[in-house]
Amino acid sequence: MREFITAITAYLSRVATYNPVVVAVELLLIGVVVWWVMRFLRGTRGARLVKGVAVLLVIVYVVIRLLPKNVGGDQELGWERIEFLYGKFLLFAFVATVVAFQPELRRALIQIGQAKIFRARHKQVMAMIGELVQSASYMSRNKIGAIIAIERSVGLGATMQSGTLVNADVSAGLLNTIFYPGSPLHDMGVIIKNGRVATAGCQFPLAESEDVDPSLGSRHRAALGLAQETDAVVLVVSEETGRISVACEGQLYLGLEPAALREMLVGLLEPSRSLVGKDEEGQAATAETQ
Repeated sequence: MREFITAITAYLSRVATYNPVVVAVELLLIGVVVWWVMRFLRGTRGARLVKGVAVLLVIVYVVIRLLPKNVGGDQELGWERIEFLYGKFLLFAFVATVVAFQPELRRALIQIGQAKIFRARHKQVMAMIGELVQSASYMSRNKIGAIIAIERSVGLGATMQSGTLVNADVSAGLLNTIFYPGSPLHDMGVIIKNGRVATAGCQFPLAESEDVDPSLGSRHRAALGLAQETDAVVLVVSEETGRISVACEGQLYLGLEPAALREMLVGLLEPSRSLVGKDEEGQAATAETQ
């Protein structure tokens, strides 16, 4: 026990000799990186996992560093096996992180490498947004449930396979017809690809129940589930309340008025034409997904 206390004292003494300016800059840089990672993972299942891995790595690292190196100043203690296993554990943690965070890493790389030249033409996108807002407003007034995913950079081919091929221009009349109660396809989702209604009747992946407010229904869980796994923008209309919501980038924005919906869709699909993430007059409320 005395050797362990001595090791802690020696470690603190070494820390006291560090340049405080360098330490402050390093801590600031580390804090910025950690903040960006947690902000990016917020609302996804990876957020809780990265917290657990980080705590475990810090604890193991501190224990390794504080292990006494010798007894009585002469006899060295052999901690080589512990340090060897720690190195292998780091390698395993790295591989496990890549596998566990594959959807998040893919989304991050796509956002970094995304270029404006790959975006759809401005007029086509704005026309599509107009039809979506018109359809959402109609279904909201009449309390018709709907869920529509707009594909961006991450392909939705696997999800589209579960639906029925449509391949038609985006129009409010078509969307209202698809989701009209009694229609064979009204319970599932619609996917819009390249400015066209590609498929209808698609089954979207459901988010974990603890990620969604219990008062929300299966459509909101499906919208958030798809937004957690891809970069798609998912529009939801509640059948019970008529409330319009949007799920994107692992977040769920509830209670959007038509004007706020238009502004958000423009910001997400045509960011050069609008300030992304602007929340006017508090109409968009972010659902807690911790």
